[in-house]
Amino acid sequence: MATIKFDMVIRGGKVIDPEFGFGKDATILINDGKIAGIEIESPELKKQIDKLPKDKIVDASGKLVVPGLVDIHVHLREPGREDEETVVSGCRAAAAGGFTSICCMPNTTPRIDSQEAVKFVQDRAKDADARVFVVGAITKNIEGKELAEIGDLVKVGAVAITDDGNYVQNPEIMRRAMEYSRMFDIPVMEHAEDQFLSTGSVMNESFQSTRLGLPGTPSVAEEIAVLRDIALSRLTGARIHIQHISTKETVEAIRTAKKEGLRVTCEATPHHLILTDEEIGKKFNTNLRVNPPLRSAKDRDAVIEGLMDGTIDCIASDHAPHSAEEKDCEFDQAPPGMIGLETTLGLIKAFLIDKGLLSWADAIRKMTINPAKILDLNCGTLAVGAEADITIIDPDKQWTVKPKEFFSLSRNTPFDGYKLSARVYKTILGGRIVFER
Repeated sequence: MATIKFDMVIRGGKVIDPEFGFGKDATILINDGKIAGIEIESPELKKQIDKLPKDKIVDASGKLVVPGLVDIHVHLREPGREDEETVVSGCRAAAAGGFTSICCMPNTTPRIDSQEAVKFVQDRAKDADARVFVVGAITKNIEGKELAEIGDLVKVGAVAITDDGNYVQNPEIMRRAMEYSRMFDIPVMEHAEDQFLSTGSVMNESFQSTRLGLPGTPSVAEEIAVLRDIALSRLTGARIHIQHISTKETVEAIRTAKKEGLRVTCEATPHHLILTDEEIGKKFNTNLRVNPPLRSAKDRDAVIEGLMDGTIDCIASDHAPHSAEEKDCEFDQAPPGMIGLETTLGLIKAFLIDKGLLSWADAIRKMTINPAKILDLNCGTLAVGAEADITIIDPDKQWTVKPKEFFSLSRNTPFDGYKLSARVYKTILGGRIVFER
């Protein structure tokens, strides 16, 4: 073995790096916060390791060692609603969930539609427990009326643009946004919802909404929005990323677009992969109110199928904190959204991996290198020279979701009390342990 300089090691675990098809017991060597090598431990290497200080040797026996997880859809609420989440608290929750890189959405108050707003978040994240990549707004104040200064946003580090929470209703504005995005080679991230069809709704339009007497959004509201912007992507050649897809028709539309060779990617959330609108009538839990809404079992199963066959590129939490006061109301008065940074990994293990729907390698791919490639982020891999962002997972750790123990400032999850079957053991950021259980 050629001599490799290192000042920290992770040994004894099964290393999974989907980008390189690597999945075997090995030792990760780290030097100066970067990956120095992945080696099968030889007697010679063992002698070198034994010379390190004990606190620089991480024992991962019985654990999975994977690239730091990447979540490209997170709401940090700062500036504006620091009672719900701050950049620092959100990063702490991310580290507890195994995420070393997160992308924050621009629908804060004020909106992230200017260089100053981007820099504010970047400054707040400098010493946090995860890397924060900023996604800027497509339009000023995310009102869908006038384009934001997209070039200025990219210049200071915005990695994509979106009006997340709001669909850009005007196709001419969206076309111009795509043309600008192509100039700067960044994707447009789209919240797909024709709001003329969804105004006033609080759940999926279905037998369940009729039974419960609640106004519903038809699934076609998402399909129409997706088909329009696939067509605009075809026209402009722009990269488009469809956020939190939830319907069978959306999956089919994206599958067809990919076969055509269009630059279209998409994500799914754990709640759209697990829950259906049948849950709402059981307790009217306001944490089940999300946007897009929980759909039918047919839609849920189609989203799972899309995840399995590669139509859906990645898994994202859509971590959306809300205060207890906001959610403590009638179902139709509650703001949409649930938190997810600290439960995503456990949910994917319990409901997809344990059921044989995804392998560990597939799941890790959709939570590391795939989202990183969508936004051209320098993370999600254990390649030599990469930042030593690493997640160590206890793959069979049984635990019960207890929101009061979350690091997030908010508690709005419908998974309270769920029994999950994998948990983060340690999270390492740039060679520094930022979370250990």
